[in-house]
Amino acid sequence: MKISEIKDILAQEEVSEERLAEFMSDERKGVQKLVQAYMKRLEKDTKEHLRVEALYDTENRFYQKNIYAVAGVDEVGRGPLAGPVTVAAVILPPHWFCRGLNDSKKVTPQHREEIAEKIKKEAIAYSIVSLPPEEIDALNIYGATLTAMYRAIETLKVKAEAVIVDAMPLHLPIPVESMIHGDARSASVAAASIIAKVHRDHIMDQYDKEYPGYGFASNKGYGTAEHIEAIHRLGITPIHRKSFEPVKSMVMKSLVE
Repeated sequence: MKISEIKDILAQEEVSEERLAEFMSDERKGVQKLVQAYMKRLEKDTKEHLRVEALYDTENRFYQKNIYAVAGVDEVGRGPLAGPVTVAAVILPPHWFCRGLNDSKKVTPQHREEIAEKIKKEAIAYSIVSLPPEEIDALNIYGATLTAMYRAIETLKVKAEAVIVDAMPLHLPIPVESMIHGDARSASVAAASIIAKVHRDHIMDQYDKEYPGYGFASNKGYGTAEHIEAIHRLGITPIHRKSFEPVKSMVMKSLVE
């Protein structure tokens, strides 16, 4: 067999033990290099499968009780000065594997986009809820986050039988597991964190076009030095949270004047 043909075979996801043994016995240096590269990739893939499977420890406790519709819930955008707070709820197939699945903050933007599409395509159910700045100002950010979480769970097309949430005290008639750093410890919460992050980032990218000069495409509404300077220079936009400082003080100052 030509080395180029062997290369094509070893590039596949799975290679039979018989075929691999055949290649390992091939004394050609080019073939041995290909086999070594394949073995390294196999080892890396195995580690990744084990890492992702470890994220199902909490879900497994529910699966063992025949509870399979486990919704992971997470939010993004509690801290920014502008834009919505966004919550996602995701029910994954048990032990669903996705390379790179992790806390959204640990995933590159491009990979987040790819994983988000895979989640939306293959999840049992998912929902995304965004509350605008006026609702955040009316409810306060904590209340708005809770409200969005309840709405996200309620709007799932498949009814959740249990919920794993990232560090929020939800009160529901089904089992709830509230976990600190849940987006790094639960596959379902990690999936929710990714699609929530991607959805909100897209919203802020659009706002960057509507309100140029604030850097919303890069800072996503967070209070960076660039953003603060732009607020003082250009003023407050309709998407700024008027209950957040320094926007709040600027609003009060304008009312006094």
